[in-house]
Amino acid sequence: MPHLQDSLFDAAEDIALGPLDAPRRTVLGDGAWIDLLPGWLHGAGALFEQLAADVPWHAERRTMYERVVDVPRLLAFYGEGDPLPHPVLTEARGALSAHYGPELGEPFTTAGLCYYRDGHDSVAWHGDRLGRGGRQDTMVAIVSVGEPRPLLLRPRGGGPAVRRLLGHGDLLVMGGTCQRTWEHAVPKSSRPVGPRISIQFRPHGVR
Repeated sequence: MPHLQDSLFDAAEDIALGPLDAPRRTVLGDGAWIDLLPGWLHGAGALFEQLAADVPWHAERRTMYERVVDVPRLLAFYGEGDPLPHPVLTEARGALSAHYGPELGEPFTTAGLCYYRDGHDSVAWHGDRLGRGGRQDTMVAIVSVGEPRPLLLRPRGGGPAVRRLLGHGDLLVMGGTCQRTWEHAVPKSSRPVGPRISIQFRPHGVR
């Protein structure tokens, strides 16, 4: 697995969450919005190293354009009731459920992890529309550790993209109609970039 060079800040800090009291909301349109809270998780470099070493990562192959191809990232999934790979992720899921529960109407229950090893790893334009996300408003909360990579969002069907650079413990929450009316992607990079892990918390029945 690639090694991440810790920042001076991460090296000096314990792995812990900051307060979840003032995420900055951006209204995207068509009922979609995103919240951003930079640096919510402290000690993100240390958490990256632990997740990279301890999570049972696996590669997947999928059929695309009538041929089977490698998924360009490593994956892990923790379903409802599964113990998460670090206590701070359990704490994060609880804090997100407490903060967003009144608006969402339910807790976050699952966690999907993506390991972007370098600039060759990516995820194409998509929405989390499997299950209830394809027909109901919902939320997907992403915590990023490791080197920053851009997350792009655009209206479904195309249009100008919104760009957010995520890494070093940043939190981004996609809410409202975002999974149905917008798409998001992490593009490949032609320049050297370090590894990043994203942790996506979702409610029951959203993938």
